[in-house]
This record gives sequence, structure tokens and C-alpha cells, in this order.
Amino acid sequence: MRIETPKIIAGGVHEDARGTLHYNNDFVASDIKRIYTIANKDQDFIRAWTGHKVERRWFSAIAGSFQIKLIQIDNWENPTKNLPQLQFTLSSGSLDVLAIPSGYVSSIQAIEENSKLLVMADYVLGEIKDEYRIDKTYFSEI
Repeated sequence: MRIETPKIIAGGVHEDARGTLHYNNDFVASDIKRIYTIANKDQDFIRAWTGHKVERRWFSAIAGSFQIKLIQIDNWENPTKNLPQLQFTLSSGSLDVLAIPSGYVSSIQAIEENSKLLVMADYVLGEIKDEYRIDKTYFSEI
């Protein structure tokens, strides 16, 4: 299922005498070809701006929490500097998944110590040349 705008696919939590189960019954992972994790060096570090014209990504906090900012790029060779930013918070307290369609760059900042972000992509490494990096000071606000 292709999405047009970033959205949170809400997960949930079930607790009983056996323990805790985090789940996301609405996230369909059939397009996923690669997964990896990101753990920023500290809470002050902001990993920005990396994005993809074609590739789609899905983010989920598996430890701690993250502030994610997204910008839809209008021109990959010379993007407008004051494009609107979307902001999301992901927490490991639920198994929410942030679905990011192609055409966006992201900024990732850990909110808590020892946070870890699961990243899922719909292309294997090296399958296409589609990684774009924009200096983190390029946009007016991070």
C-alpha cells in the first residue's frame, strides 16, 4: 500500500500475568527489504537531513524516544529553504510506526538516553542510487 503523506501507524500494548506484548496489527511489512537501527551518540546530536526520491522508509522506536522532522523536497538539486516541516514523536512505549513515503528528508533526534530507532526500507543496500544529504543548517529551523 503506497502512502502519499507521512503518517503514524499506531501500535498497542497488552499486559497480563505473563508480561507485556507490544504489537502493531495495522503495519503491513510486505514491502520491507532491509532493516537497521540508529542510535545517536547523545541527545544533543541531530542526524539531519537525509532523504530519498524513490525509497520509502518506516521508523519505529525500539528503545527510548525520538523527535522526527520531515520535509517534502520540491527540487532535489536546489530545494527551497523554507519548506514546511512535519514533526513526529516516536516512543518505545508502543510499537507505533512512522511511514515515510518517497520524496522526504528526515531529521532524527533522540529525546532520551540510550534510544534506538528501527529503520525499515523498501530497497536493499546498493539496489538503487537514491540517498540525498542536505547540510543540517540548510533549512531555517531544525
